[in-house]
Amino acid sequence: MATAGPVRARPISALGERAVHALTLLGDFTLFAGRAFRSIIRRRPARHTLLSSFYKVGVRSVPVIVITGLFIGMVMAVQTYHQFHRVGMATRLGSIINITIVRELGPVLAATMLAGRVGGAMAAELATMKITEQVDALACLGAQPIHYLAAPRVLACALLIPLLTILADFMGILGGALICTRVYGIEAHFYWQHTAAFVETSDVVMGLVKAMFFGAAIGLISCHRGLFSQPGAEGVGRAATEAFVASFVVILVLDFFLTILLVGLLQWLGTGACAL
Repeated sequence: MATAGPVRARPISALGERAVHALTLLGDFTLFAGRAFRSIIRRRPARHTLLSSFYKVGVRSVPVIVITGLFIGMVMAVQTYHQFHRVGMATRLGSIINITIVRELGPVLAATMLAGRVGGAMAAELATMKITEQVDALACLGAQPIHYLAAPRVLACALLIPLLTILADFMGILGGALICTRVYGIEAHFYWQHTAAFVETSDVVMGLVKAMFFGAAIGLISCHRGLFSQPGAEGVGRAATEAFVASFVVILVLDFFLTILLVGLLQWLGTGACAL
């Protein structure tokens, strides 16, 4: 009975240690994000590092985004056609497929794919630079590692992931139209007519705003995990894994809260316009 107290206290102690570690990590990430944004605002990143990041994030991600967006639209068309055809609403498939892609599936799935391709690569690259002491060498030469390494990557993700989302939306709309009009024989005129009547500019803007926040989150999380990785090859692999998992979770959380905020904002603006 004398050892019962310490034994029972172990789970509580472990839970407390995990909570302290999580709070410490959150505080460290917040400080890192503040320094990165301050570096971007106060001094623009160097041209060669910025263009290199733009190429890696944007140009090299185009094939993945094209394939992902195309099959998103095709799968949506196949999944929803039979249900709509039963109730005689097959011509309205365009409105449902396209607004779903533009508002949700395009930004979320594009960001998820890029979190795995771009985020994991950035985290592994920065982690390798850290364990080989290249980051310390930059600091010794007077260069700020956050400004030189993190700021261009964060800026590239925040600016280019919305553009890649536009490409994913376009390919998704094209894939859905291809299946609906060419495979299932839906009249193209009515398909696009219902799409134009249902999908508005605010839906596209909502998806792009989400994509910008997703891109900034991917860049910050990946750079933070890379620059603060554990030593050794295991640390590099763990940094890449943690960057992808954390980015994926944050994307879903941000998607929920941004949807509530943006939908409420659109309703408020619509109510104000009606009142005027």
